[in-house]
Amino acid sequence: MSRPVLRTPLCDLLGIEYPVILAGMGSSGTTPAVARAELVAAVSNAGGLGVIGGAAFPPDELRREIRKVRDLTDKPFGVDLLLPTLGQLPPASGGGEGAGRDWRELVPGDIREFVLRLKRQFDLPDVQPEAMPRFTPDYIQRQMEVVLEERVPVFASGLGNPAPFVPDLHRQGARVIALVGNVKNARRVADGGADVVVAQGYDAGGHTGRIGTMSLVPQVVDAVAPTPVVAAGGIGDGRGLAAALCLGAVGVWVGTAFLVAEESPLDPELKQRILEASEEDTRVTRIYSGKTMRNITNPLIEEWERAGVPTLPFPFQGAIIREVTYAAQKAGRKELLMNPAGQVAGMVRRIRPAREILEDMVAQAAEVLARVLPSRVQASPP
Repeated sequence: MSRPVLRTPLCDLLGIEYPVILAGMGSSGTTPAVARAELVAAVSNAGGLGVIGGAAFPPDELRREIRKVRDLTDKPFGVDLLLPTLGQLPPASGGGEGAGRDWRELVPGDIREFVLRLKRQFDLPDVQPEAMPRFTPDYIQRQMEVVLEERVPVFASGLGNPAPFVPDLHRQGARVIALVGNVKNARRVADGGADVVVAQGYDAGGHTGRIGTMSLVPQVVDAVAPTPVVAAGGIGDGRGLAAALCLGAVGVWVGTAFLVAEESPLDPELKQRILEASEEDTRVTRIYSGKTMRNITNPLIEEWERAGVPTLPFPFQGAIIREVTYAAQKAGRKELLMNPAGQVAGMVRRIRPAREILEDMVAQAAEVLARVLPSRVQASPP
């Protein structure tokens, strides 16, 4: 059977066969990244662009993961990092106010007490995770140095503006992708030199914004033209890919559909929760990171929101909630763990190889664009 043809300007820009990008999915409840070497390489080898979810990898581990991808594929791939506003970050360990302090000392006492109460309520063991979260300006700078030293073909910023790093990335021939959730930030990253803007709608799993994909994508397309736009959020099959192209996007950024791929390292129990979920079984919450994140709903989310306790800004909230999730993991209470997934989870029903997921998506999109749409639409006479 011949391979379908579905080519857009994104394919030429990134050197890929199909306009499908694996979302650079970061940590889940049991792993520092879901988009790891095996899944990344599988998507790239199938003709899309695999992207490492590198945010939680210390620099040395990130370098190893990049090299592992290169052992598994000779196709283009990318690395996704988080670039939060420096003012939101704690000081580097080398100095500054608060340097060297345990982050728990920076958390308000009432929230610390609430977290302890949650551990008692869910009968979790009294175990402590590592005290220092990693998101410092120094940490991010060292991650970026690895991306540059390893000459990664594509860099993606899942959060923040990559503008400070664009000149160095472009000098070595890398392409730069930036994710946004509104038109204002789309203009900002395009003005900063991003080669591709990913417009991610509210439907998406993981960190997400407030605007639906169908509304957001065409507005971003108009706002940043001629910079190409990729659509994200609620796209899990070829119909979603075809719809994105009709909205003016040149490709799609896909996460949830690949979460349940055979090559995905996501814990089997968390995969099963996605497979069993309906379109109504996800909830946007701030409890896992301090930023809005769509997650399969669970008792921990429900209890935090029922109590009405405020969440902390990123990345402090991620540090304090780990007091609970680390203990839950040790106790085998996986239903309390972070389990990001989009509303498209309701149409994801089986575990398959990443290649099959991608090829079916492309084939269905080609069929929709070539035969289904023309059969349903009759142009009015001139």
